[in-house]
Amino acid sequence: MDATELGRLIDNHGGALVLYARQWSAAPEDVVQDALLALMAQVRTPEPVVPWLFRVVRNRAISAARSERRRRRREASAAPQPWFHLELATGLEAAELRDALAALPLEQREVIVAHLWGGLTFEQVGQLSGCSTSMAYRRFGEGVAKLRERMGGVSCPTKPPTRK
Repeated sequence: MDATELGRLIDNHGGALVLYARQWSAAPEDVVQDALLALMAQVRTPEPVVPWLFRVVRNRAISAARSERRRRRREASAAPQPWFHLELATGLEAAELRDALAALPLEQREVIVAHLWGGLTFEQVGQLSGCSTSMAYRRFGEGVAKLRERMGGVSCPTKPPTRK
């Protein structure tokens, strides 16, 4: 197939192919382009070419839709999970606490979550994060101080935690 024939096919059937692909795909133009590339890769032009193109567009649009659904499921399952359940956020607005935790440096957030929600000792947290027990304790204290400041002192401990 030469460029003139391809141009004529696109002019005469391109809009209908895009409309047809739109039934299954969120990116119908990409599906049609892919089908046209597949047509150009053929050693011999399929006869009749228009029904062949519609079949290829249909198959590729369905495949693209399946791939998109699989991708969305994978992304949803790998998405960050909430920091805590709403019922555990006694006396605090869960969204405010989530945002305050997210604003902390990773090292402080890791220690706070591992110690408070994970129940790990500072020694265990230090081993987990590759720092000393005293560094884990310091990070915890600094993080809690930042949370207290950001949350206006609501439900934050008033003195540093005891070492475990």
